[in-house]
Amino acid sequence: MLCTQHKLKGPSEDELSTFAVLRRVYIERDEVKQIASILQRGDRIHLFRVGGLIFHAVGQLLPSQMANFHSATAIFPVGYEATRIYWSTRVPNKRCRYRCRISEDDGRPLFEVRVLEHGMEDLHYRDASPDGIWERIVQQVAKLRTDSSMLKLFTENLKGEEMFGLTIHAVMRITESLPGVENCQSYQFRYGRHPLMELPLMINPTGCARSEPKVSTQCKRPHTLNSTSVSKAYQSTFTGELNTPYSKQFVHSKSSQYRRLKTEWKNNVYLARSRIQGLGLYAAKDLEKHTMVIEYIGTVIRNEVANRREKIYELQNRGIYMFRINNEQVIDATLTGGPARYVNHSCAPNCVAEVVTFDKEDKIIIISSRRIPKGEELTYDYQFDFEDDQHKIPCHCGAWNCRKWMN
Repeated sequence: MLCTQHKLKGPSEDELSTFAVLRRVYIERDEVKQIASILQRGDRIHLFRVGGLIFHAVGQLLPSQMANFHSATAIFPVGYEATRIYWSTRVPNKRCRYRCRISEDDGRPLFEVRVLEHGMEDLHYRDASPDGIWERIVQQVAKLRTDSSMLKLFTENLKGEEMFGLTIHAVMRITESLPGVENCQSYQFRYGRHPLMELPLMINPTGCARSEPKVSTQCKRPHTLNSTSVSKAYQSTFTGELNTPYSKQFVHSKSSQYRRLKTEWKNNVYLARSRIQGLGLYAAKDLEKHTMVIEYIGTVIRNEVANRREKIYELQNRGIYMFRINNEQVIDATLTGGPARYVNHSCAPNCVAEVVTFDKEDKIIIISSRRIPKGEELTYDYQFDFEDDQHKIPCHCGAWNCRKWMN
């Protein structure tokens, strides 16, 4: 129960102005929903803190990396970042920050730690295992404590995976929700495939939705999908059938279909290597025409913010993936986005994207434009604006009517 003596503030009636209470308070919380909501806030500097660990980004794994990027007790996503607060190796009885990161080196995980200590030069550690790095760090801390006549540090109790935060229960829930981790054969699941992906966004370490590590993308320039043109394309395929009972039912039940989509989309698609480029989404079952397959999600931002981020991404040489909802809002899926961003372009697509209003909010929904058999890759036309030859992007869809260029 919540204490009624608090003064409520803000638009939410459940928000309390202080944690001070005059009696025992019981709070019912859904930990899974909390973790999922944390993942949606990809623009925050620090996502959450557990003890001496500050979690920054989860990263992701490609199908080719599943075999090597895990152990029996932890999963090692490429792009994972966290900060561990631990004893300094240079100043006795003082703590500093250890920025931990996982990257890839010749098809194997590379563990990196950068020591951030005020007034001192950063130290860098690299190793093929987390234990290798933290064993060196802890040995230096232990020697410093011995030389300073401090209490002995029992180094054998410290594990590298734990110091990286990979075995913290909240982080494990997140890593076990990454797409494709079922292929990590040696890993022992603690929580199983919990449906965190209903709410959160997957982190894309390369910044390009259809590229892989160490593969240069051909789309290193801004592209904003226009929902208006895509929606018109959908309407053009639909207006000729408005007199059929099924299409009428479809028009009048979009809200109910969207509610069902939020809980059933995981049964519609699966992630796998694409014949077009990088990764792609495939139909996990037979999808009838006009089926809401998946929602295109990301960080919803204003035009001004989108323009500002676009310049930042260009300076970082990132591929930019934004989807315009309306004249004022844009979905930014460049760094954080849902599985729908893996849907590749095709000049002969089997899906379209449409704006659907639900609870006074505009949603981008990927909808099948024809019957799609199980195992077929999902595609839709990106509807990029035509540009000059200098900025042309080659199209690799392989369709019979391929335009050779995406814009």
